[in-house]
Amino acid sequence: MPTKITYYAIVNEFSSRQRPGGVIRRVIDDEGQEDQAFTRNLKWEHTPLLYSYERGNMDNQLYEISEDEANQIVERIRQTVAGEGATGS
Repeated sequence: MPTKITYYAIVNEFSSRQRPGGVIRRVIDDEGQEDQAFTRNLKWEHTPLLYSYERGNMDNQLYEISEDEANQIVERIRQTVAGEGATGS
C-alpha cells in the first residue's frame, strides 16, 4: 500500500480558516495510521486531536487542506517560533 497523507488546518477561537492556528497530518501506510501535529518544537509529533475531533470534540474545527497549504502553515509556525527566540534572548 502506498503511503497516503491527508492534511488538516486547525481553527479555533484564536484563529481563522484564512490563518489557521496549526496543522495536522494523518499518515496511513502498511504499518497503520498515525496522526501528527506540527508543533512549536518544530517537528511533527503524535497528536490525539484528529481522533478526538472525529468522535465529537469540537474545541477545534479541522478542515482538510492541500499539502501546499500545510507547508505554508508549517513555514509560518517556523517563522513565529524563530522570531520569539530572537527576541527572548
